[in-house]
Amino acid sequence: MDPITHALSGALLARAAAPAMAQRQREETVVPLRLYVITGCAAAAFPDIDFALRLIDTLTYLNWHQGPTHSLILLPLWAWLLAWLASRLTRKRYAWQLFYRPACLGLAIHIAGDLITSYGLMLLAPFSTERFSLPLVFVIDPWFSLIIIAGLVTSWRYPQQRIPAIMALTVLCGYVIFLSTLRQQAIAVANQYIHTHTIPQAHISVLPQPLSPFHWKIIIQHDDNYHLANVNLLPSGHQQHNQTTWLLIRMADAYRPVVENNWQIQQQFGGDPAEIMLAREAWLHPAFAPFRAFAQFPVLERIDISEQGQCAWFYDLRFKFPELPPSFRYGACRQNDRTGWKMVRQRGLFYID
Repeated sequence: MDPITHALSGALLARAAAPAMAQRQREETVVPLRLYVITGCAAAAFPDIDFALRLIDTLTYLNWHQGPTHSLILLPLWAWLLAWLASRLTRKRYAWQLFYRPACLGLAIHIAGDLITSYGLMLLAPFSTERFSLPLVFVIDPWFSLIIIAGLVTSWRYPQQRIPAIMALTVLCGYVIFLSTLRQQAIAVANQYIHTHTIPQAHISVLPQPLSPFHWKIIIQHDDNYHLANVNLLPSGHQQHNQTTWLLIRMADAYRPVVENNWQIQQQFGGDPAEIMLAREAWLHPAFAPFRAFAQFPVLERIDISEQGQCAWFYDLRFKFPELPPSFRYGACRQNDRTGWKMVRQRGLFYID
């Protein structure tokens, strides 16, 4: 999820959980509401500090993003650190224990927000690098963000009431439940396709997509083949093809109704028998291990053969969207003298690529 939404969600949860106005007026040991909310906001932004790994290189960042800073095991430690820093930064020097609760809440809602995206979190770090994910929401979801913003604006308008923040969090939970029903619909579409085409031992993944909560990418993996569909779960009567030069409209139009049977088959190592052996060799070389660790749905983009050498370029289907080139493309390259393979990064459309 985007950093701004993370930070705002922490502020909203801290506001909903803050002591009532009467209690704050009665007890001098209670942190002022403003500091309580700021602590929750800062704590919710903190886990993405792992962006600093980008200074090492992009692939190190990709393999460790949403790692230890997103761990439930380490949450108490991070909360203590943030609470201690908050206590040192206040003029009155409140005890760090008073900031511990909003720090925990901010970290927890950040972890929950990333858990429902498709990237995956190392919830058990440092004891395990296994990633957990329940993909329900795209990393940038305007509806998700607007619910949070509306709750904060209303809370600012009525500063003595916690009800607006609580109501906004309730609506947010309802929206997530709605997204889970859409995810089940996408899974049902995939199961119907598997049944119709008799695909044995298939693995289904459904990923939320940009521009609408009804947009989903369905990936059915069978051996080295991917069966793909970009679907729009809105009733087909609400959709139409648009002839336009606007990029976002063309992207949205690529997600088609289920009844249009908008499926394609893509092979992990390409469809050219002459290139499959080379692609497999490049993919399995030890030099390419960091990208193998990152890619969940790897697929060959192309093989470049020239007088200088050979390159096999791969990307992850999670990061391929209609009308846009894939993000995070990496190649295994070697010179014609059969020297060892080397991993090479290909620049993409966005800075993070």
